[in-house]
Amino acid sequence: MNILFFLAKRFIAGETFERAKEVVKRLNDMGFSVTLDILGESVKNKGQAERARDSYIELLGNIYKLSLNSHISLKLTQMGLDIDDSYCYENVAGIVKTAHEYKNFVRIDMEGSQYAQRTIDIFEKVHKDYPDNVGMVIQAYLYRSKDDAAHSIEKRYRIRLCKGAYKEPPDIAYPNKRDVNKNFEEIMKELLLKGNYPAIATHDEGLIDSAKLFTGENNISKDEFEFQMLYGIRRMLQEKLLREGYRVRIYVPYGTHWLPYTIRRVRERKENLWFVLKNIFRR
Repeated sequence: MNILFFLAKRFIAGETFERAKEVVKRLNDMGFSVTLDILGESVKNKGQAERARDSYIELLGNIYKLSLNSHISLKLTQMGLDIDDSYCYENVAGIVKTAHEYKNFVRIDMEGSQYAQRTIDIFEKVHKDYPDNVGMVIQAYLYRSKDDAAHSIEKRYRIRLCKGAYKEPPDIAYPNKRDVNKNFEEIMKELLLKGNYPAIATHDEGLIDSAKLFTGENNISKDEFEFQMLYGIRRMLQEKLLREGYRVRIYVPYGTHWLPYTIRRVRERKENLWFVLKNIFRR
């Protein structure tokens, strides 16, 4: 437990919004934008889902009142995806409607592959009503992701591209890190060239350097995309990108469910634990 708390403390902003808002203010003062995520595991009853929905709606109001430079990010299983798709959609639509009223933005996270198509379906339904206020995530380790990216570019969806952190079988996901990186780089270049303000979510300096080189060669302005990185991980790299004039958004999770979140991330893939351990003492 003590080891898990030590690991979690590095990349989770605390258990309450009062703690998280101080992190956001500090990051904003440094020049970073932020995405706030209220931690929560998959819910199995409507009461839990509705409390999570109401917490996000309250969070959007607090972001507005405090003039914080922060979007929000949420998982559909926290909104009732395991209960019913239509019910989950109604909860998410209520949050995105609030974001629209506050001129803010909601990123719908991508979870395990068993949820991928259902997540996209709900996202697309919400996007029809609020195209400027909602985006989704593509995970580069899935074979399907190039097709999902091409579809997203055609539809002008706002995409966050990440490698993916869940344990997936080799019949649907690249098992080899080199192949994941190759797919990430190919999708990244398409999004940078043709996408709608893509978010490049990685701490991999090789991929970051590739993005910098590609955008320079293709006269893509630094305000046409952003890098996204985790709170507390590779802080010197985050600051370096800011100094170079790139937009950098920091993903900041908080909440009382830090323990199951940390255990899940560690159990899902051994690479997650290695990634945190490798960077825990690295600025």
